[in-house]
Parts: sequence; structure tokens; C-alpha cells
Amino acid sequence: MLKTPSLPRPPFSALSARFKPILEVISQSAIAPTDKPTKAAIRTSLKASTLDGVLSTLFSGATSGVLLSNFLLDLGATNIEIGLLAASPMIANFLQPVGAYLADRATSRRNYILGLFLPSRLLWLTLVVGLIFADFSTNAASPLIHWTVMLALVTNAFGALGGASWVSWMMAIVPRRLRGRYFGFRNSAASLSDLLGLPLLGFFISHWGGGSLQGYSFVLTFAIIAGLLSLICQAFKVDFNPQAATAELAPDSDSKQPNLFFQCFKDVNFLKFILYYGLLMFALNLSGPFFSIYLLKEVGLELSQVTLYGSLMAGANLVMLMRWGKLADRIGSRPILLCAGIAVALLPLLWIGTGNNPLCIWLGFPALYIALGATWSAMDLCNNNLQMALAASPQPSSYFAIAGATAGLCSALGTTVGGFLAESHILGGFAGLFALSAVLRLIALLPLVFVRE
Repeated sequence: MLKTPSLPRPPFSALSARFKPILEVISQSAIAPTDKPTKAAIRTSLKASTLDGVLSTLFSGATSGVLLSNFLLDLGATNIEIGLLAASPMIANFLQPVGAYLADRATSRRNYILGLFLPSRLLWLTLVVGLIFADFSTNAASPLIHWTVMLALVTNAFGALGGASWVSWMMAIVPRRLRGRYFGFRNSAASLSDLLGLPLLGFFISHWGGGSLQGYSFVLTFAIIAGLLSLICQAFKVDFNPQAATAELAPDSDSKQPNLFFQCFKDVNFLKFILYYGLLMFALNLSGPFFSIYLLKEVGLELSQVTLYGSLMAGANLVMLMRWGKLADRIGSRPILLCAGIAVALLPLLWIGTGNNPLCIWLGFPALYIALGATWSAMDLCNNNLQMALAASPQPSSYFAIAGATAGLCSALGTTVGGFLAESHILGGFAGLFALSAVLRLIALLPLVFVRE
């Protein structure tokens, strides 16, 4: 009987030696959650979180927004299906309190996050497989549409379940005095990734020789890889055990945890913030989604022009984020929110009286979008930082969950009411809608005056 000659063994020892430092970092950070990270661990965590933001932005860009909507339109999706896709993030936000309740009973922030986001991102591989084997000469498009909408719902649901826990994790990692600067830098890096990556991915899909559907399958594969790499970055972030803080405050944690979870409803200062935040989200979404529709339908601009204005807004957001972050660390988030909130409230009034003329097209609309990007970057950053400042220990997840659920509900109501008012012309069309939104935005700032930071 002939013996099969043995093959030379690959140099796995050399390969493992090359990756040994990385594996040691991962294993050391994953041994046990800690409540007192070292300065070196914090620095590593912040770098990993920034890279995570860049990579996860690429994943989100391909699995939501204009790329996914365009993909569904190519498949022949109806307006109802597109509307369901757009509403899925708002619907999913109602799961945030449930996610916070479950996360605070876990023993590891990292494991809880990975347990949600890893399967939700791997599920998108099924859509890639479906595109590869689909026969579009038959009725294969309809099942793909339904499956894509369901994937979006699942992804947003998992994101809502993990959102409050992720913010709590970052709140524990980022020192309070650095939150403005760090999140300004992180959001700037993510915005730059979106600003550069989204047009390139769209250009690839549009000019792929095999058609836009095939091009999207390649883009989706790339996005899934980026999403998985972003999860690997979580291993380099120092972990925390939410049970440890609870045990310090309440040794009899089994009986007192429910009371701790719902303590946010007894926090009058936080309830004032929720009132402000809910009114603001309603007022913003009453008109915000209809600015581009106004330009396309009423003014009669081309889609490429509106897209260009959106790029100007993203650029202004990118430039101003770091500046707002440094200022927030010096004077606090609430003063910035009040000042920027007044500007955001007045902006809808500037849309009234605009039209299809050279002055508006080349100066007015670009200036409005740049102002919107500059002011909204302050609102977005400082609202998040103010939530962190108001959230009480040992279970801050409940604060973030209630805020997220409130934002989802009020945003959905605002979009629905705004669409009805714009369609029915009760207020005189878009002009009346923009004026009403401006008034409500100013009213929303009143509760913020009484919030203590």
C-alpha cells in the first residue's frame, strides 16, 4: 500500500508570530470587563471607535439611504414599499427601551453589541446570494423586494436594541472633558467617509458594465466586509460590565434593578429635556424631509442639482463639527443648543419666497444648505453630549433608550403630519408648512431653557 507523501507544512509559526501582538490585545481586552481602564486602554479604545465609525458608515451607506432606495426602484418596488423602508428606522426606535433593559442585565457591553450587530450584518449576505442566482426574466424581483425590506427592518431593529447600550459604552470610555472634541472628530471622520464613499459607490453602480443590479451586489459585498471589519474594532475597545455599577449602588441588585431602570421617569431635569427633544424632532421632521421635494416639484430643479446642494450641506457639517466640539467642551452643550436652535428655527422662513431664478439657484439655495449643515452639526453633536451629561449612573442606558424612542415617535408623527399638510394645501402649500415648522422649532427651545446641564 503506497503512502501519500507528506506535504511541507506552511510556516504557521511565523504567521502566528506576526499576529501575536494583535491577538494579545484582543484576548487581554476580552478577559473580563473592567470599570477602571488605564489611559493607554482609553487611547486605544478611542482610535478603534473612530475606525469603527468610518467602516460602519460605509456599511450603512450601502444598506440604507439613496443606494438601497435606488436598488429597490430598479427592482420595481412600489411607493408603499419605499415608504415602509423609510419608516423602518423610526418604527424600530420603539425597541430602544427593551434593548436598554436587556443590555443592563448583560455582563459585557462588547458581547451584547456583537451578539446583535454580527448576525444582522451577516444576514445581508443572503441578499448577495439572491442577486447572484436570481433570474430576472421571471418574477424573481418581487421576492427580492420583500426580502430586502425585511432585512432593513431587522437591521434597524437590532440597531435599536443595541443603540442605548453602545452610547452607554462610549459614555464610560470617553472622559467627560473630552466628549465634545472626541465626538466632533469621530463624527467628522464618519462624515468624510460618507461624503467620499457614497458618491464613489453610486458611480460604481451606475457605470458597472453588468447593470446596476449586479453593480449593487458588488457594492453590498464590499459594504458587508467593511461592516464586519468595524465589528473587529470593537475587540480593541475596553469592555465594561453594566452589572458592576449596579452592584455598587444596590448590593441587592435582583430586587432593585427594575427600579433603577425606570428611575429616569423620576428625573425632572431629564423629563424637561425629553419634552424639548420630542418637540424639536417633531418640528424638524414637519418640514425637513420636504425641502428637497420642494426643490424638485415646485422649483423644478434637476436631481443632480439637489444632490450637489446636499454635498454642500455635508461639507459644512464636516468642517464645523470639530469647532462645535471644542466649543462645547469649554462652555457646555446647552448654550450652543439654544443659539444654534434659534438659527435652525429661522432657516425655514428663508425658504419662503424662493424660486427658479439665477439668484436662488446659484446663491440662495447653496447658502441655505451650507447654513443648515453648519447649524445642524451643532444640534446633533450637542444633543448627544447633553444626553450623556444628564444620564445618571448606574444604568444610563434607560435614559438613552427613552430619548431614542421619543425621537422616533415624534419624527414619525412630524413626517406624517408634514406630508398631509403639504398635500392638502391647508396652510397654503410648502410656504405655510415651512412657516409652521419655524414657529414650532422656536417653541421647542422653551423647555431647554429650564434644563440644567
